[in-house]
Amino acid sequence: GSMEVALAGLCTVLLCCGPMLTCCHRVTIFPAVLTFHEGGIATFSCNISMENDSGSEYSLNWYKETNHSQAQKIAEIIKNNPMTKTEKYRLTNHTPVFNIEILNLHQNDSGFYYCGLIAFFEPDKVMESKRSQLMVTAAPEMNATEEPDIEESNPSDHIKAMFLGILLMAGVIVLLIFGYLTITYRRGEKPPVVSISTVDYGVLEFQRDQHTQVPPETWPVDQTEYATIIFPEEKPVTLE
Repeated sequence: GSMEVALAGLCTVLLCCGPMLTCCHRVTIFPAVLTFHEGGIATFSCNISMENDSGSEYSLNWYKETNHSQAQKIAEIIKNNPMTKTEKYRLTNHTPVFNIEILNLHQNDSGFYYCGLIAFFEPDKVMESKRSQLMVTAAPEMNATEEPDIEESNPSDHIKAMFLGILLMAGVIVLLIFGYLTITYRRGEKPPVVSISTVDYGVLEFQRDQHTQVPPETWPVDQTEYATIIFPEEKPVTLE
């Protein structure tokens, strides 16, 4: 009799508490703790396990609470929606796993996050997961001795730089050739030839006729005659 009473009591407990125990383990969140620097992206995943949910309708809400304050709903996604996105959150549906990405992290994003399953086929039925903690730290400062990573440049930039270099080199070569030709031409020019006529003066002695004897008394007074002779040009005179 006592055994039957014990079995009956156990059955009663299972019947009363079984659904409650099942509900407590239908929604789980992972990982339990995340730590990121500012500017990063944190991802939490929520797994739901519902029996015979082929025809059921539900939605999954995400909540955040800070310092154990009252929780605040931050996002929601329904069963048949594959993805939804806001400025701060991106939710994806990979049933039975739902992911939430917290974008562009700031330190005020630190807190506790959890998900809640709202089953429409059971009015006022909410199944919540445990809390997962997110800790966002300040971005690390770059040391003065550390040089920033050099970003890979676009291949088109290399082509442009190479093209400009070729043009510059061609311009220098053209200038050099032009300068060389100019100097060579100036050196090969012949200086102008200037013809200068020279004038020379000399004394001409005229021979007297030896056959005619003129007495000294009748000799004419000595007379010197001058003549201008222009000599032909022999060599050009260059002006230097």
